[in-house]
Parts: sequence; C-alpha cells; structure tokens
Amino acid sequence: MWVILGAIAIVVTFINLYMYAAGKDYKLAMALGLSFTALTLCAEYSLVSEWVKREDWSALGEVPNFERVLWFLTIVSILLNIAPILLERKVKK
Repeated sequence: MWVILGAIAIVVTFINLYMYAAGKDYKLAMALGLSFTALTLCAEYSLVSEWVKREDWSALGEVPNFERVLWFLTIVSILLNIAPILLERKVKK
C-alpha cells in the first residue's frame, strides 16, 4: 500500500509543479501532494507495526535502510511541494 500511496504522492507533486509553471492554481495539488506523503509514511509505519506483531525479525532488520530513504523522500516532497509558494513570494518582492 505504501508503494501506491508514494507513487500517487510523486505524481501529484509533479502536477503541483506543472500547474505552478502553467500559471494555474496549484494549492489543491500542493495539499494533495503533502497529504499523500503523510499517508505513505503512515502506511509504512503500519507495515513495520505488522512486522513487530508477527515477530518478523528478519524484515525488521531492513527498517534502518527504509528509514533513511523515507526521511530523504519526505524532505524532498516537502521542498518540492512548497517550492511554488517560495517562488511566488520571491517574485512578489
């Protein structure tokens, strides 16, 4: 599930950037991009929780690798989604 939500977050983020570049209202796409990023993190957390409940220690051994990737992708998603607002402010000054 987290893969699907993550893919949707990426697609919506690029729609956000496209809409900004096209001069259209991008705020709904920005909110959706950030929302799907949050849902992706929740789905990943649920997956890890399920591994703990099943005591799947070999799967839990991979969590540190996923942690770094999730931090990186979340930071990139936030920056890309708020980039139009930052660029809009810069243009107005």
